[in-house]
Amino acid sequence: MDVVSQLQRQFVEHATSLYREGYLDDQFTQLLKLQDESNPDFVVEVVSLFFEDTEKLLNNLTTALQQESIDYKQVDAHVHQFKGSSSSIGAQRVKNVCVVFRNYCDEKNLDGCLVCLEQAKNEYLLVRNKLEALFNVSL
Repeated sequence: MDVVSQLQRQFVEHATSLYREGYLDDQFTQLLKLQDESNPDFVVEVVSLFFEDTEKLLNNLTTALQQESIDYKQVDAHVHQFKGSSSSIGAQRVKNVCVVFRNYCDEKNLDGCLVCLEQAKNEYLLVRNKLEALFNVSL
């Protein structure tokens, strides 16, 4: 087996495990289909933008939830954006936390929001590590 075939097989095996474990959903498959020879780094670029945006969003959420008077509409707007960006790359577990997070925003439940913020940070770090490992396999 040549090196390229072996790397492709490793990529597929690793990606399959990410689907099976619920880190990724079919949206990631759709993203992969958009990549072609004219733009071979498309998925890596999109995922890198997701990483950059998420770091900013998590910082904004942390700051917003530390205010003396919390603007739950602002928090919800950040969570909504986070949910959308995680959905767009197929980060299923992050998206699922955001759904619960938005419910706590609607209820103006600070404790629930803080728990979800920590869960969102953890799920983001997990999927980031998994995707970085996946792309290292494909490089």
